[in-house]
Amino acid sequence: MSSNSIKKKYLSKIKELKKHNRFYYEESNPKITDKEYDNLKKEILELEKKYKFLESNESPSISVGYKPSKNFIKSKHRVQMLSLTNALNKEDLKNFEKKIFNFLNLNKKNILEYSVEPKIDGISASLTYKNGQLVSGLSRGNGIEGEEITENLKTITDIPKKISSINFPKDIDIRGEVFISNNDFEKIKDNFANPRNAASGSLRQKNPEITKKIPLKFIAYTFGHFKNFNLKKQSDFLKHLKEWGFKISKFNKIISRLDALVEYYKEFEKKRFNIEYDIDGLVYKINDFNLQRRLGSVANAPRWAIAHKFSADSSFSKIINIEIQVGRTGVLTPVAKIKPVSIGGVVVSNATLHNEDEIIRKDIRNGDVVKIERAGDVIPHVISVDLTKRSKDLKKYVFPDKCPSCGSKVAKEYSSITKKYDSAKRCPSEGFKCEKIAVEKIKHFVSKQALNIDGLGKKVVEKFLELKLVKLPQDIYKLDYETIEKLDGWGKLSVSNLKYVIEDSKKINLDKFIYALGIRHIGQENAKLLSQHLKSVKNFYEMSKDFDFNSLSNIDGIGETQIKSLKNFFSNKVNLSVINELKDFMEISNNVQNVQGKFKNKTFMFTGKLENISRAEAKSLVERNAGKIVSNVGKKLDYLVVGKTPTNRKIIQAKELKVQIINQKEWKKMLN
Repeated sequence: MSSNSIKKKYLSKIKELKKHNRFYYEESNPKITDKEYDNLKKEILELEKKYKFLESNESPSISVGYKPSKNFIKSKHRVQMLSLTNALNKEDLKNFEKKIFNFLNLNKKNILEYSVEPKIDGISASLTYKNGQLVSGLSRGNGIEGEEITENLKTITDIPKKISSINFPKDIDIRGEVFISNNDFEKIKDNFANPRNAASGSLRQKNPEITKKIPLKFIAYTFGHFKNFNLKKQSDFLKHLKEWGFKISKFNKIISRLDALVEYYKEFEKKRFNIEYDIDGLVYKINDFNLQRRLGSVANAPRWAIAHKFSADSSFSKIINIEIQVGRTGVLTPVAKIKPVSIGGVVVSNATLHNEDEIIRKDIRNGDVVKIERAGDVIPHVISVDLTKRSKDLKKYVFPDKCPSCGSKVAKEYSSITKKYDSAKRCPSEGFKCEKIAVEKIKHFVSKQALNIDGLGKKVVEKFLELKLVKLPQDIYKLDYETIEKLDGWGKLSVSNLKYVIEDSKKINLDKFIYALGIRHIGQENAKLLSQHLKSVKNFYEMSKDFDFNSLSNIDGIGETQIKSLKNFFSNKVNLSVINELKDFMEISNNVQNVQGKFKNKTFMFTGKLENISRAEAKSLVERNAGKIVSNVGKKLDYLVVGKTPTNRKIIQAKELKVQIINQKEWKKMLN
């Protein structure tokens, strides 16, 4: 077959794919099954792999496609919908419980009671009821805001439209999971890839009548915002849900002690395939609501709950090649390109090798047959080598000493805190000098947890960089939409969608902005601490001038490592130009939390051992009441709270500066 005929065949399939995208997303009237659609995409990708000269921006590997989400209004959740941290083994559970004991200052004699619930593989939804009437329904979205899918949710028979129970709160958000049973999915499986896809696709239809045809189910398990509602335990709330007419899982159970949790997990794992719907693990929640409130949350996850994912699936495959990926912070990560293999129903062609030390420890070589493990949404990784199948001519893998992108010499950094070298080698390039780091920084900038620019996915960012449409983050706000519209795979609708989400991203809180910049060691929590301290983007930018970085050590949670990273960031001219331009394009405001708290505009510092409360919980209580925690005694300190065996030096310093010194009892009085 000639190259012209191959190209003609390829473009014909691209055109066909575009047509079916329009049928599905724009007209909500698919003409082929999901299986047929997936096969079409597969054919295109196989052609591209076989014939390297084939290229189209409408390729399923890079095309933005159509966005049904634009069909729905976005609304903010009244209470953020948090994610759950994952536990993959008993050790993870031990660490989870240990942190709870430390935070609550409990001893070994205390026994925690857990509410155990199956983790249904579906779509989370939040239902708002006012005066017993269902008035609104949101998808989870990014946890902060979701899509208004009220009319679609009303088609689900499991969801009560009106609740007349006397004890039902006048204003409450009921949350749960939308899913489809395996038996029902069998009847419609030609139209959807899997049960979760069926639930998601059905809920995001423009026409509720289409959703109505799909036998969706709903199981309730928690609440968000509420008024005049007082319960002590999660188990009590679940009983009320049932009384109000909601379906709850029949597998809910109250369990005490960690060993009992593990036993129930093992028992449940064996029988999960006989359950009528897909479950990918168990969720453990502290049953006591008072303890939940005390524990609070960190970043986007509660301290009082964890998802225990089911055991990993594994299989054997051959390493075709070991490639080095360069991450946002310059870390070099080796990735094994393997012969595609199905693991747990998912085709895997890549597996992480973590770092150089892991390759050496496991003696992994190019061409080895290796065991690949995959657990839920965890990245597949190589766990061992099958030495019986190793060829004698395979040479040991030599990790590169230069960045494969920019050629800079890479090295392991020494930590002055741990007194050890890092396990990963790192490219030292600052700013956007290294192309691979630049790509990853921009991907991070537009990611869900940062600016949440839906439509600028991995492949699109890479393509825009290749075409010189984007070089730096601020270029996103200078895009030439006329040029983009002329690219293969783009049209007026897709460009309009992209323009909308980019414009929407211009309004952002300072903590999100700081996090989006991708500064090393500045995650979501540290970004929040910095934003609360600095209060404005102007003050943040002033850090580029004669700024006393050591003053940041007064912020509890910001240490030597973070300060060093911030110094390096602000010493780079490109980084400064990025911030300077972005602040002109964007409306960046400080998100001041808990402004009405009892400790508003007050700063606290603790010294000595506290009674019946951990230092972590005490700090959390101050912050929840709009107060600030500082690490050093200074003029800006309002109260030094003294416990048992305090540091005398701090007390002397506080007296010299006329800082008010109080004991724990006096501090607790301030809280009440």
